[in-house]
Amino acid sequence: MALSGIRALVFDVFGTVVDWRSTVIAEGRALAARQGASGAQAGACGEASARVAQAWSQVDWAAFADAWRAGYPLAMDRVRRGEWPWASIDVLHRRILDELLAGRALALAEQEAADFNRVWHRLAPWPDSVPGLLRLKRLHPVATLSNGNVSLLLAMARHAGLPWDAIFSAELFGHYKPDPQCYQGAARLLDLAPAQVLMVAAHPSDLRGAARAGLRTAYVPRPLERGPGGPMEPWTPGEFDLVACDFIDLARQLGG
Repeated sequence: MALSGIRALVFDVFGTVVDWRSTVIAEGRALAARQGASGAQAGACGEASARVAQAWSQVDWAAFADAWRAGYPLAMDRVRRGEWPWASIDVLHRRILDELLAGRALALAEQEAADFNRVWHRLAPWPDSVPGLLRLKRLHPVATLSNGNVSLLLAMARHAGLPWDAIFSAELFGHYKPDPQCYQGAARLLDLAPAQVLMVAAHPSDLRGAARAGLRTAYVPRPLERGPGGPMEPWTPGEFDLVACDFIDLARQLGG
């Protein structure tokens, strides 16, 4: 049975709509291959170049991706506590990246580091994301509600073919999720009451923040977000308005 009273859907993006981990791993491996090739070509100039090539070849890119992502909520908390000024997710991602590279004694030229930091603009969608969103937007407007900055979300949408009707970002509200200003701000911009907006996410903590702000909630678990057998946030059956196995199933449950 369709959930009554819903007029729009807003979506968490990282992990819910796109597969950040696989994309970061693939681009990291490609970057390491390029850096290793450059070091090997320069190997005749000294042992230092050979050591650089070896260091890049030894990076565990799955662990690197996990560490990069794990640094993101910690960085947001530092902003909330006033230790850092407000910053976009692009800026926070770059700070974390620089720390990860330094901790592994790896170095990138500025242009290379800036491009690798934009891997978050180029994330691949889950297989059901685009077809599911197309079905859902026949029912209601669909929009992002992400901590990602607007330019990041726009670039990602164009790269992945994500058919958003609107892009809402924490950047618009000066708060990161799960602060209530994000969820209530999205409802306000849609000219809807919070209860008329359905928040869709793969993360129970995000949905709980939305529910506290008065939004309805739909849980779409992504068991492969952190790799096969990777950890998932615990949740209690019945605590969300809907649970769907993917976006196509969500569309079906909403009457589409």
